[in-house]
Amino acid sequence: MDSLSEKIIAEKENVEIALENLKKATSREVKTIIELAATGTFLHNIYNGIENILKQILQSKKVEIPKSETWHKNLLNLSVTNGIISEKLSDELYEYLTFRHFFIHAYGFMLEEIQLKDLADNIPELWTQFLLQISGYFKKENANGME
Repeated sequence: MDSLSEKIIAEKENVEIALENLKKATSREVKTIIELAATGTFLHNIYNGIENILKQILQSKKVEIPKSETWHKNLLNLSVTNGIISEKLSDELYEYLTFRHFFIHAYGFMLEEIQLKDLADNIPELWTQFLLQISGYFKKENANGME
């Protein structure tokens, strides 16, 4: 699986599975710590998939992502400056980056249902917008004779 499109397709498939599982976890009326931890995991998975797609696109353009403690934020910024996603989408994704950081460094019992609900409710539309924007990016690149 060498081509950029194959890598992106694989990431999309994984994100779609995580979205389905997120829907199952959030649809339960009573949410125990198990459902909250599952919700956090799936949100984390989805954001990681988005980051992986952005990394693949930037690497295909030979854009180096500086290795630093802030590389995740740099990834979003580079994606904006290279015309892959809009600044508005980057700002919205930043909320998930912040959650990702919390999720990795916290304990599952620290997750708050209200915060998770807001993130889970918004992620399907954010994913749709992300797909539209990267699709638009590739159309523009193909029109310019690049890929």
